[in-house]
Amino acid sequence: MQEIFIKGMTYGWDRKRGDYRTEEAIDSLKKLKETGSEWIALSFYTYQETYCSTEIFFDYNHTMTDRDIIFAVERAKELGLKVCLKPVVNSRDRIWRARIGFPDEAEDKWQAWFQSYRHFLNHYAELAEELECDMFTIGCEMVATEHRVSDWKQVIAEVREHYHGPIIYNANHGKEEGVAWFNHVDYIGTSAYYPVADKPGESVEVMKENWQPVKEKLLKLHEKFNKPIVFVEIGCRSAKGCATMPWDFEHVDLPVDQDEQANFYQSVLEVFWKEPWFGGFFWWDWSTELYPKKAAASNCGFDIYGKKAEAVVRNFYLNK
Repeated sequence: MQEIFIKGMTYGWDRKRGDYRTEEAIDSLKKLKETGSEWIALSFYTYQETYCSTEIFFDYNHTMTDRDIIFAVERAKELGLKVCLKPVVNSRDRIWRARIGFPDEAEDKWQAWFQSYRHFLNHYAELAEELECDMFTIGCEMVATEHRVSDWKQVIAEVREHYHGPIIYNANHGKEEGVAWFNHVDYIGTSAYYPVADKPGESVEVMKENWQPVKEKLLKLHEKFNKPIVFVEIGCRSAKGCATMPWDFEHVDLPVDQDEQANFYQSVLEVFWKEPWFGGFFWWDWSTELYPKKAAASNCGFDIYGKKAEAVVRNFYLNK
């Protein structure tokens, strides 16, 4: 399989049905393309009721319809963007999906959940095949399930019956070594929300130093499985202190700090860009409905539209 380098963005997260099919979403996708991005991870989710439920269901009030997905993929391809289709399962009780799972002795529940998960995933694998998507994500941060090696191998085998392109699994930062079955996917993915700042307002150089042990660890993972490493999610908010906790979305009271976000972006790009075993980035994230550009100065979210971090990405994506 031909190796690739992904200059990408996550697009479409936390939207409800219909939101991909708006003029604002189309305009947003065009602006995403202007950053030099060549890929999107089209990321959407459905639910199970609690973290210990065994049934994954289609929420007719929320979940993206196939019509929505077809529309978004077709618009992206018209712009020359490659698409990684990324269906995700969330728990309606708001417990992080990494906790989804059961005690080891509850074998009947494990088998019921994996059967429901395979049904969920196979539907979108078939859709990804029909739409000629360029990559397919088989899971995102499902940490408590990852020790079920034979079950995940069955998931992968069934997905490959429906989708014949490259597949990737999205592990969580710090948990990558817990996935023993990475040899069965084509690309090793991770949500690389590594806290590389020692304090708020940290410099690029300190962040680069703190990326070094992460790079060494991921290189060993690559050497073990001989698969490229992709940051399927990476980024931090433009708020002071967020490079110390890049995953954070809750501390909305933190003051805006575009420099800290830009430094985080600059540091990871400089450290990983030229590594031959590294497969690229899907930054988190680019919204379907962007704020007015003049509002970028007061926005403390993950979006980089109109911010200093966007200039950093443009420089690498368009000039490197």
